[in-house]
Amino acid sequence: MNTREITLSLPEFLYLRFQQMAQATRQPVDDLLVRAVAMGGPPSWEEAPARFQAELAALDRMTDDALWRVARTRHSQSEADRMQELLEKRIAEAMDEDEKSELESMLHGADLTMLRKAHAVALLRWRGHIIPPAETL
Repeated sequence: MNTREITLSLPEFLYLRFQQMAQATRQPVDDLLVRAVAMGGPPSWEEAPARFQAELAALDRMTDDALWRVARTRHSQSEADRMQELLEKRIAEAMDEDEKSELESMLHGADLTMLRKAHAVALLRWRGHIIPPAETL
């Protein structure tokens, strides 16, 4: 893993907390600070399936207003109805190849939409916004 060295000024009380924790856990202060930064950083898109990573990475560069628009994205009722129809056909094993392809595309789109929404909400929360309940988004 490549690393970069930085100089960071911490308030005395915060440094003392990390120093005490380092002594108690027999770990270097630097290791604890790196872990704290990693855990407190923005959500990682790198853990998502590879086919979604580019879309999620693009969210990192969006403005807060753009992220709110992503977080509020909804599928139309007609899209939801069509997906339900195709899922029922799949269960009944009555799908032709075009319908299988359409369903696959719709499922991919639904997965991407949900991942984008979740990542947008996590970014907004990390940026300090208060997130309302999901039903009000």
